[in-house]
Amino acid sequence: MKAKSGDFVLPGDILGVTEEFVPSEWTYEEEGKIKSLVVGTVSIDDKNKKISIVPKTGTPPSLEAGKIIVGEISDVRGQRASVKIDKIKGDSRGLVTSFMGGIHISQAQKGYLSKLTDAVRIGDIVEAKVTKVMGLDTVDLTTADDELGVLKAMCTKCRYFMVKTENDELYCPRCDRKERRKLSSHYEG
Repeated sequence: MKAKSGDFVLPGDILGVTEEFVPSEWTYEEEGKIKSLVVGTVSIDDKNKKISIVPKTGTPPSLEAGKIIVGEISDVRGQRASVKIDKIKGDSRGLVTSFMGGIHISQAQKGYLSKLTDAVRIGDIVEAKVTKVMGLDTVDLTTADDELGVLKAMCTKCRYFMVKTENDELYCPRCDRKERRKLSSHYEG
């Protein structure tokens, strides 16, 4: 199916292919196909080869560069941490679909970081800024700003919620373990 400007579409409808168009507002790319994120009408910019949707209903929040998200660290491997994005900070409405983001070690904090697990661990709840959105599972994030980072952390040994100490370390009152994280200025511990 190749959509035309003005066509009415539903979420998931195929609008075109990436060989012909670049996905734009309210669209995403999946396996080379450009699909609609929301109910609306198709808008095609032939000059710039962009395809977008003009929403027909109140629109859910959208991920775009500069927005602050809240999410959970689902994996930490080598130089990259995966984040399941739960919501956009300050917006009570949920996202239209689930997004996965990533924090590269160079974007975890200002300055040198020898290992990413000194900044985040699996299960941590983080506040991060979107730097780039390229699809449902390609959202680049940063926690380098002072107000960004871990909001809530559990002990990696006993899974009890950790409290912040005076020197910005985390302490587990249940098992006496100390751990490091890149903490948000809004840490809830």
